[in-house]
Amino acid sequence: MPLILETKRLIMRPFQDSDLQSFAAYRADPLVAEYQGWSMPYTQKDAAQLITEMKQQQPAIPGQWYQLALEVKASGVMIGDCAFYTLTNDPRQAEIGFTLARPYQGQGYAYEAVARLLDYLFGELKLHRVRANCDVENQHSSKLLERLGMRREAHFVENLWFKGRWSSEYWYGMLQREWDRSELLRGG
Repeated sequence: MPLILETKRLIMRPFQDSDLQSFAAYRADPLVAEYQGWSMPYTQKDAAQLITEMKQQQPAIPGQWYQLALEVKASGVMIGDCAFYTLTNDPRQAEIGFTLARPYQGQGYAYEAVARLLDYLFGELKLHRVRANCDVENQHSSKLLERLGMRREAHFVENLWFKGRWSSEYWYGMLQREWDRSELLRGG
């Protein structure tokens, strides 16, 4: 059974072949890719290969990333993706990531998608802990993670050689009980 999550404005679903153009376009955008792990240039062939791989993946398999396409309900346009990685050494924990095409940034879509992903991970999968990390220069991501109630647990200074430079990272974490408590405060 495919994993499909919904929010007020989004459908979070498995990738489809019809996502190729949108997916390749935002992944090829240098400003979107700046803090992401894929290499540039990002081609349609790269996008097609990842879509093929994602269509074969199952959610919550330890040691594997699982990505969901983000589709705007009103228009049917695919605008980004959310992903989670169930830890190999402890499947009660996961790491999350997210990417949004530039025209859709700053409109609350990332917050909506990541909040729903956390609901799924903590509520349906009953995970104990979720973590995330971002480049310290990626202020939009760090602010989003903090708005969701994730706690900054570490600031690593120049710990990663990334895209030709030493990168510093913030690492975030949240426990299931913290998410449950924050959901009550949000009125969920």
